[in-house]
Amino acid sequence: MTTTQAPAQLAELYLATWNETDPAARRALIDTSWTADLRYTDPLVEVAGPEALDATIAAVQQQFPGWVFSLGETGVDAHHRQARFTWNLGPAGGEALVVGFDVVTTDEEGRIATVLGFLDKVPAV
Repeated sequence: MTTTQAPAQLAELYLATWNETDPAARRALIDTSWTADLRYTDPLVEVAGPEALDATIAAVQQQFPGWVFSLGETGVDAHHRQARFTWNLGPAGGEALVVGFDVVTTDEEGRIATVLGFLDKVPAV
């Protein structure tokens, strides 16, 4: 973490990237808020680089149209250049149908470098 970016702001920026449905605006968020050599890993996917992350987010949005990510009730815990937090995914204003836990690391400038994601609750198929 840098002194210019509070942990809660980092989590909100991260979730804003996942919630941005306009492709150009989402890519702008990725290009300005994430590192060029970013790595994202969760139980379903492992990607590296802005193009792959952008494609992953677009695929999730296509799979769950109209659903939004929000910060979980536990808040954000952070130290050094890493933060952990829970998040919810579900219909806007509705119950969270997916719940996850992510650990995010940043570079010296506060850009997101690595995400390690875990799924705590997923809908039955």
